[in-house]
Amino acid sequence: MVASQIELTTINWNGGQRITLQNGQTATCSGLHLGQLYAIFLYNSARNDKNTPVNVIWSNSQPPETVTVPGTTANEGLASLVLVSGNDTNTVSVSITNTDAASIDCWLGSVEMPTNIQGLINQQLPANGQPQEFTKYRRYYAVPPSSWHQLTIQSNIKQFISVQFQQSKATVYIVNPTSNVEQRIIPVGSVKKDTDYFIKMAENPPQLISVNLQGNGTQWVWMNADSQQDSQEATIKLQSL
Repeated sequence: MVASQIELTTINWNGGQRITLQNGQTATCSGLHLGQLYAIFLYNSARNDKNTPVNVIWSNSQPPETVTVPGTTANEGLASLVLVSGNDTNTVSVSITNTDAASIDCWLGSVEMPTNIQGLINQQLPANGQPQEFTKYRRYYAVPPSSWHQLTIQSNIKQFISVQFQQSKATVYIVNPTSNVEQRIIPVGSVKKDTDYFIKMAENPPQLISVNLQGNGTQWVWMNADSQQDSQEATIKLQSL
């Protein structure tokens, strides 16, 4: 189907802020840095079950990556994650064309993004071993000292997905994993699985992931990549060892 006549608009996305991208719009961020790995979080917020193709432009010499963000009634779907390296480009754009009634809720995530936190909940993660709610739109950060810490992410009933950023690396944590979830993670350019990003699924018990992390005085970031309904019982905690 050919979309009806639309007004083409461009959005300044240099802050990586949460925006609503609609048909005919392009959002461009020119603030990517060397040595950083970024995730573009894409949620289908059209409130219908129609899939939406989103064009991700990261290079003039390579064709755009087209990411199909599954439609969900009542905006209850997971995020599709597009991983982009600042070593490949300092500019990335997302756009929607020829898709009537499209609406994509999106933002950039990394250790430094978004610099404009409007529409998200940005909090320091205390290293006191106390569970913190990990609801949709939450971003936690911490600068652990040079010692060992234990990170635990838990969801007792539903699958829950989150992303950890540390400079040029990212880890996708999946609690209560189901099949085909990796299809929602799309690397572009030089970004490679098990080199630049890692996927860690909970095993036994499947309700939680607990990993030891060694701080080095740099910032770590954890971001929710799931739906509101899947995040209702999710928690995250950091404990100094």
